[in-house]
Amino acid sequence: MKSHFFAYMSRMRFIQRWALMRNTAPENVQEHSHQAAVLAHALAVIRNEKFGGHADPGAVAAAALYHDASEILTGDMPTPIKYDNPAIRGAYKDVEAVASRKLLTMLPEELQSAYAPLLTEVSPETEELVKAADKLSAYIKCVEELKAGNTEFREAAAQTRKALESYGLPEVGYFLEVFMDSFSLTLDQLK
Repeated sequence: MKSHFFAYMSRMRFIQRWALMRNTAPENVQEHSHQAAVLAHALAVIRNEKFGGHADPGAVAAAALYHDASEILTGDMPTPIKYDNPAIRGAYKDVEAVASRKLLTMLPEELQSAYAPLLTEVSPETEELVKAADKLSAYIKCVEELKAGNTEFREAAAQTRKALESYGLPEVGYFLEVFMDSFSLTLDQLK
């Protein structure tokens, strides 16, 4: 049996994010997924080390790597459209679920159970951390665009920061307090 699963995964780099906004630095889904995985891993470590949690950082990072895999088949729907209307939001979640199951069936049967937790059966704790990392990645993108002088991201930055704070997750608050300011600095200032 031949499988196209990983060939599809490699196409994540062709799906551009932030399609409705002028970008100083374009971002694709593969880049975003890597950053989300790094951030999700960090949030899980912070939860465990700082707040006594028991998250599995490796499982959380792996789930984040695949959290937008369905977009290989669906494309990236802009956030203002995706979340504007409950009917659209629900329908799009259904489309994403169908696409994720389709990707899972592209794998040889003997590998499907190993990938199901990444594509279709994410635990609530993992989902919470991946969602926070996904939003944190969006906020970082907004901050970096603002740093580059792109004021088009001003409102998105404010809305995304507000959403992050509304999660009430202590590890997100910790990340924002300890690490976030660095994203506004230049390379020379990071020394």
